[in-house]
Amino acid sequence: MRTVLFVCTGNTCRSPMAEGIAQKLSDEGRFPGAVGALFFASAGVSAFDGASTSHETVEVLSRMRAPVPAHSKRLTAEMIRKADLVLGMTAAHVARARALVANDPAAQVKIQPLDPDGDVDDPIGLGQRAYDDLGAYFAELIPQRIAGMLGA
Repeated sequence: MRTVLFVCTGNTCRSPMAEGIAQKLSDEGRFPGAVGALFFASAGVSAFDGASTSHETVEVLSRMRAPVPAHSKRLTAEMIRKADLVLGMTAAHVARARALVANDPAAQVKIQPLDPDGDVDDPIGLGQRAYDDLGAYFAELIPQRIAGMLGA
């Protein structure tokens, strides 16, 4: 089984939403068979272990009938090394993750931006509509990105 780790700042909005949506899409068979079995996780570069997933993210995932990650986790070098693919929401998240494994070139290579065209903006404080839009964006982007990066 291959592990995909999504990374954001606090692990309460973007990365848990990506994790839940990716799991839902995987459960629905939306990834090519060549990708193989996948496990999804998320963490934050500045997360407080045990913080709750944001209400707005829970709302998006619940409406999509996607699993809701319950609590935040701080990103560690061990998480990165265990993952097959690490997808940061911003260039800063990618840089922070790479810094955690600075002496491990093999680990650094698997850390990439989720959106190769730019940063995924943080919806915090922007209302439910911003979270809904982000959920729809993730539902489109995640299957393409993971399939492309995991060799499908």
